Amino acid sequence: MTDVSDAALQHLAEQVGEAARSHHHMLVTAESCTGGWIAKTLTDIAGSSGWFECGMAAYSYEAKQSLLSVRPQTLEQFGAVSRETVIEMVSGALANTGATLAVAVTGIAGPGGGTEDKPVGTVWIAWKRRGGYPKAEVFHFAGDREAVRRQTVAASLQGMLALAT
Repeated sequence: MTDVSDAALQHLAEQVGEAARSHHHMLVTAESCTGGWIAKTLTDIAGSSGWFECGMAAYSYEAKQSLLSVRPQTLEQFGAVSRETVIEMVSGALANTGATLAVAVTGIAGPGGGTEDKPVGTVWIAWKRRGGYPKAEVFHFAGDREAVRRQTVAASLQGMLALAT
Protein backbone atom coordinates (compact mmCIF):
# COMPACT_ATOMS: atom_id res chain seq x y z
CA MET A 1 0.00 0.00 0.00
CA THR A 2 3.01 2.31 -0.12
CA ASP A 3 1.94 3.75 -3.48
CA VAL A 4 -1.36 5.55 -2.82
CA SER A 5 -2.30 7.76 -5.76
CA ASP A 6 -4.08 11.10 -5.68
CA ALA A 7 -6.92 9.45 -7.60
CA ALA A 8 -7.25 6.74 -4.94
CA LEU A 9 -7.39 9.35 -2.18
CA GLN A 10 -9.98 11.37 -4.11
CA HIS A 11 -12.12 8.26 -4.65
CA LEU A 12 -11.99 7.41 -0.94
CA ALA A 13 -12.84 11.01 0.01
CA GLU A 14 -15.83 10.96 -2.37
CA GLN A 15 -17.06 7.75 -0.75
CA VAL A 16 -16.63 9.21 2.75
CA GLY A 17 -18.47 12.36 1.69
CA GLU A 18 -21.37 10.42 0.23
CA ALA A 19 -21.64 8.24 3.35
CA ALA A 20 -21.45 11.31 5.62
CA ARG A 21 -24.10 13.12 3.59
CA SER A 22 -26.49 10.19 3.42
CA HIS A 23 -26.12 9.38 7.14
CA HIS A 24 -26.23 13.05 8.23
CA HIS A 25 -22.73 13.17 9.71
CA MET A 26 -20.53 16.21 10.20
CA LEU A 27 -16.83 15.32 10.18
CA VAL A 28 -13.85 16.65 12.09
CA THR A 29 -10.19 15.76 11.69
CA ALA A 30 -7.46 16.01 14.33
CA GLU A 31 -4.13 15.60 12.59
CA SER A 32 -0.55 15.54 13.71
CA CYS A 33 1.72 13.70 11.27
CA THR A 34 -0.47 14.51 8.24
CA GLY A 35 -0.61 18.26 8.89
CA GLY A 36 -4.12 18.74 7.54
CA TRP A 37 -3.85 16.43 4.53
CA ILE A 38 -6.95 14.44 5.54
CA ALA A 39 -8.97 17.67 5.83
CA LYS A 40 -7.61 18.89 2.48
CA THR A 41 -8.51 15.62 0.78
CA LEU A 42 -12.05 15.76 2.16
CA THR A 43 -12.59 19.43 1.34
CA ASP A 44 -11.34 18.92 -2.21
CA ILE A 45 -14.76 17.30 -2.77
CA ALA A 46 -17.40 19.72 -4.03
CA GLY A 47 -20.20 20.09 -1.52
CA SER A 48 -18.02 19.14 1.45
CA SER A 49 -19.32 22.13 3.42
CA GLY A 50 -22.49 20.10 3.90
CA TRP A 51 -20.69 17.38 5.86
CA PHE A 52 -17.24 18.66 6.88
CA GLU A 53 -17.09 20.81 10.01
CA CYS A 54 -13.40 21.48 10.57
CA GLY A 55 -9.89 20.13 10.75
CA MET A 56 -7.17 20.75 13.30
CA ALA A 57 -3.49 20.25 12.61
CA ALA A 58 -2.03 19.94 16.11
CA TYR A 59 1.69 19.16 16.03
CA SER A 60 2.93 20.51 19.35
CA TYR A 61 2.07 19.23 22.80
CA GLU A 62 0.56 22.65 23.54
CA ALA A 63 -1.73 22.48 20.50
CA LYS A 64 -2.84 18.96 21.36
CA GLN A 65 -3.70 20.17 24.86
CA SER A 66 -5.48 23.43 23.94
CA LEU A 67 -7.28 22.35 20.75
CA LEU A 68 -7.99 18.69 21.54
CA SER A 69 -8.03 18.50 25.35
CA VAL A 70 -5.18 16.00 25.50
CA ARG A 71 -4.02 15.85 29.11
CA PRO A 72 -0.40 16.83 29.83
CA GLN A 73 -0.02 13.65 31.90
CA THR A 74 -0.95 11.53 28.89
CA LEU A 75 1.70 13.17 26.74
CA GLU A 76 4.33 12.92 29.48
CA GLN A 77 3.61 9.28 30.28
CA PHE A 78 2.93 7.82 26.84
CA GLY A 79 4.23 10.41 24.33
CA ALA A 80 2.49 11.98 21.38
CA VAL A 81 2.61 8.79 19.30
CA SER A 82 0.53 6.46 21.43
CA ARG A 83 -2.85 4.80 21.71
CA GLU A 84 -3.66 6.90 24.77
CA THR A 85 -2.89 10.20 23.04
CA VAL A 86 -4.76 9.42 19.82
CA ILE A 87 -7.86 8.40 21.81
CA GLU A 88 -7.78 11.68 23.70
CA MET A 89 -7.26 13.53 20.40
CA VAL A 90 -10.29 11.94 18.71
CA SER A 91 -12.45 12.40 21.82
CA GLY A 92 -11.35 16.03 22.18
CA ALA A 93 -12.09 16.73 18.52
CA LEU A 94 -15.69 15.66 19.06
CA ALA A 95 -16.04 17.35 22.46
CA ASN A 96 -14.75 20.69 21.14
CA THR A 97 -16.83 20.81 17.93
CA GLY A 98 -20.34 20.09 16.74
CA ALA A 99 -19.15 17.20 14.57
CA THR A 100 -20.64 13.72 14.85
CA LEU A 101 -17.73 11.70 13.44
CA ALA A 102 -14.01 12.21 14.07
CA VAL A 103 -10.67 10.84 13.02
CA ALA A 104 -7.35 11.55 14.73
CA VAL A 105 -3.83 10.66 13.64
CA THR A 106 -0.43 10.87 15.30
CA GLY A 107 2.73 9.27 14.09
CA ILE A 108 6.33 9.40 12.96
CA ALA A 109 6.46 10.15 9.24
CA GLY A 110 10.26 10.48 9.11
CA PRO A 111 12.86 10.63 7.95
CA GLY A 112 14.01 11.20 11.55
CA GLY A 113 12.30 10.96 14.90
CA GLY A 114 11.95 7.20 15.11
CA THR A 115 13.09 5.08 18.02
CA GLU A 116 13.51 1.35 18.59
CA ASP A 117 10.06 1.22 20.22
CA LYS A 118 8.46 3.59 17.71
CA PRO A 119 10.26 3.40 14.37
CA VAL A 120 9.60 5.73 11.45
CA GLY A 121 6.28 4.72 9.91
CA THR A 122 4.56 4.09 13.25
CA VAL A 123 1.15 5.77 13.11
CA TRP A 124 -1.80 5.62 15.49
CA ILE A 125 -5.24 6.35 14.04
CA ALA A 126 -8.47 6.62 16.02
CA TRP A 127 -12.05 7.03 14.88
CA LYS A 128 -15.08 7.86 16.97
CA ARG A 129 -18.77 8.65 16.57
CA ARG A 130 -20.38 11.13 18.94
CA GLY A 131 -21.74 9.15 21.88
CA GLY A 132 -19.75 6.08 20.93
CA TYR A 133 -16.48 4.47 21.90
CA PRO A 134 -13.23 5.21 20.09
CA LYS A 135 -11.51 2.62 17.93
CA ALA A 136 -7.73 2.98 17.76
CA GLU A 137 -5.31 1.08 15.59
CA VAL A 138 -1.54 1.20 15.14
CA PHE A 139 -0.02 0.97 11.68
CA HIS A 140 3.56 0.45 10.57
CA PHE A 141 3.78 2.06 7.15
CA ALA A 142 6.76 1.69 4.83
CA GLY A 143 8.41 4.24 2.61
CA ASP A 144 9.57 7.80 2.81
CA ARG A 145 7.79 10.70 4.53
CA GLU A 146 5.42 11.23 1.61
CA ALA A 147 4.52 7.53 1.42
CA VAL A 148 3.88 7.26 5.17
CA ARG A 149 1.64 10.32 5.10
CA ARG A 150 -0.28 9.14 2.01
CA GLN A 151 -0.89 5.74 3.58
CA THR A 152 -2.05 7.46 6.78
CA VAL A 153 -4.57 9.55 4.85
CA ALA A 154 -5.84 6.47 3.00
CA ALA A 155 -6.21 4.39 6.17
CA SER A 156 -7.92 7.30 7.93
CA LEU A 157 -10.45 7.67 5.14
CA GLN A 158 -11.09 3.91 4.98
CA GLY A 159 -11.85 3.90 8.70
CA MET A 160 -14.11 6.94 8.40
CA LEU A 161 -16.01 5.25 5.59
CA ALA A 162 -16.54 2.13 7.69
CA LEU A 163 -17.74 4.18 10.67
CA ALA A 164 -19.95 6.55 8.67
CA THR A 165 -22.18 3.84 7.23
